[in-house]
Amino acid sequence: MLITEPDKIMEIAKNARNVAVVGISKNKERASYQIAEQIKDKYNLFLVNPKYAGEEILGKKVFSSLKEIKEKIDIVDVFRNPNYIEEIIREAIEVGAGVIWLQPGSENMEVIEKYKDKIDIIYNSCLGVVSKQI
Repeated sequence: MLITEPDKIMEIAKNARNVAVVGISKNKERASYQIAEQIKDKYNLFLVNPKYAGEEILGKKVFSSLKEIKEKIDIVDVFRNPNYIEEIIREAIEVGAGVIWLQPGSENMEVIEKYKDKIDIIYNSCLGVVSKQI
């Protein structure tokens, strides 16, 4: 289901415990790093990027994929090129994640339409902005 209602988005952000940031960067100028740094004290954060797998960013181990994370993921926060989100969404469904949250710039409407009946999807919203309000 597409989740667009601000109150529902806020509720999801407020009730989430485990958040996986997919596409984390070591570059402090990148949005993925900045948002992860901002939310790391609000959530149990899991960082995913095969490029940095096994390394640490923000004091957290980086995983190569969602499949390596042993805990249930409430929000998969995606910072990737729209061309790569289908694989991420399929993996999120496979691991039983609660919600895919596509950060602005990650949206691929064709893929969103294809998977909206298989997993909850949020787009046109930034977890960093929403989390400041909770």
